[in-house]
Amino acid sequence: MADFLVPSTHPPESEAQHRLHGPIHAQRHVRVVCIGAGASGLLMAYKLQRHFSNYSLTVYEKNPEVSGTWWENRYPGCACDVPSHNYTWSFEPKLDWSAVYASSREIFNYFNDFARKYALHRFVKTRHQVAGAYWNKEKGGYDVHIKDLEKNETVVDHCDILVNASGILNNWQWPAIPGLDKYKGVLLHTANWDDKIDLNGRHVGLIGNGSSGIQVLPTIQPYVQKCTTFIREPTWVSPVQGLEQHVFSDQERLDFATKPGVLNEYRRNVERGLNGQFGIFLKGTNTNDDTEAYFRTQMKDKLHDPYLEERLIPNWHVGCRRLTPGVGYLEALGKDNVEVVYGEINEITERGCLCDNGQEYPVDVLICATGFNTSFKPRFPVVGPSGTNLQDAWKDEAQSYFGIAAADVPNYLIFLGPNCPIGNGPVLSAIECQADYMCKLIDRFQTNNIATFAPKQEAVADFIAHKDRFMQKTVWHDPCRSWYKQRPDGPITALWPGSTLHYIEAMMEVRFDDWDVKYNGNRFAWMGNGYSQTELDPTADWAYYIREKDDDEPLSRKRKLQLINKSGTVQATAGVSFTGKQVAVEENAQAKL
Repeated sequence: MADFLVPSTHPPESEAQHRLHGPIHAQRHVRVVCIGAGASGLLMAYKLQRHFSNYSLTVYEKNPEVSGTWWENRYPGCACDVPSHNYTWSFEPKLDWSAVYASSREIFNYFNDFARKYALHRFVKTRHQVAGAYWNKEKGGYDVHIKDLEKNETVVDHCDILVNASGILNNWQWPAIPGLDKYKGVLLHTANWDDKIDLNGRHVGLIGNGSSGIQVLPTIQPYVQKCTTFIREPTWVSPVQGLEQHVFSDQERLDFATKPGVLNEYRRNVERGLNGQFGIFLKGTNTNDDTEAYFRTQMKDKLHDPYLEERLIPNWHVGCRRLTPGVGYLEALGKDNVEVVYGEINEITERGCLCDNGQEYPVDVLICATGFNTSFKPRFPVVGPSGTNLQDAWKDEAQSYFGIAAADVPNYLIFLGPNCPIGNGPVLSAIECQADYMCKLIDRFQTNNIATFAPKQEAVADFIAHKDRFMQKTVWHDPCRSWYKQRPDGPITALWPGSTLHYIEAMMEVRFDDWDVKYNGNRFAWMGNGYSQTELDPTADWAYYIREKDDDEPLSRKRKLQLINKSGTVQATAGVSFTGKQVAVEENAQAKL
């Protein structure tokens, strides 16, 4: 096919005129800059490479390696709390995971191997940290300022479309406790781990009982001399029935690798179960009530300590904070060499932690499992055409469109932005649908004389209003302290108002009526000189629409979805059981009504 390409050197005002000399939907060159080479950034590079031509891409990554959080997080016991065979791209299984819950090193290898297999490293510049993005009013697009961390100098790149794939659980932070700089022992953060530190035989302090702290404690407990763990609030901890930790046998791994359909069916069954858990997050459902009763019983059985039971078992609903399997955590709290200190740390001293009970707890090593800055506010200035910095617009509350874009910030797309399903169910499938949605926008931009596209302010406002109303009936609305919101009684900024499957269906088509699209010149310049793309391709069938029967795909949304989700091909699906009992299909269906 003889492509008619709109040169990238044409100024915006002449692009419409140039299109008149070519066929319909002539491609122009599109320059894309992506921030971050973690899972999302690598997927974006893969999608562009697979589906587009006449584009250029650079992915700027601050670390020396790709894979983002899975390169950074190397603390003892670090693992994903999603079953490993389902913490992969839907189209790219891994045959040889070691266990149901894989280590961070295995997950790093998965994404690094993915990048190597599809030659994605060629798009990536490591040790390059984005410092700001500023709209260029003369050329359109963004001037992106990047710090070369090796040369200690700043360079400027320009792009038509800027994609922020820097992640939400990536910007780690020290706890806001006075005196942290005074501590004279070994200070560690789980997201900035020093592999050279040996914990054997030492007295270790552990701050935090979120996902990282819950993984660290049972891992280090057997070989430290003592662990004093500082906990300031309760949290629900219990493994999921049917998805407990399990090391795959040699025979299981062989079957996954060699028997057709075995691994695919295993993955589908796990995914079906994970997609059936949404009822847990809705107040007043049998699923939530039964799950809470089961968790409470399990925690009491494993703690065997009235003092800890009273303080560690929450009085808010299961799911208000992120659920974690917590393999071995509750049991570790009762070990002889583990001391639990419940309450606030008032100050870090030279020797350890001074708590609100008036007692100082000296430790040799202090581990801060205190998480990340999850405000969603960009870590660098993002300044749109109006001069508004997104950091300022989102300083009090981050309000996005479907977790992928911001009003008044055109040609800027975000992976895992505010109010996307990062905790509602399987997250990588949500990232995939975000990437597909972005590609549809980029395709529209490339084949039309579009200058800018951004969600309308009224569309964002309506979405936020709907989200806030929906959240009132969820467990996330309870007054727990969670990174899903900036304060216990604040709006939920991290989660989608529905299930992951709900999000996937919402994102299947671009609702262009929600978008403010501005054009260079006449909006119909894309129609060109009257010729089709087909007529320029001598190898194409110029009568492709003549058939022996009507084999068109369905035109209605419902029929199209039934084709995609293979409606009628499987028996009714039961969800994952968090209740300690088998979920009846009828009960699971009723919980959704």
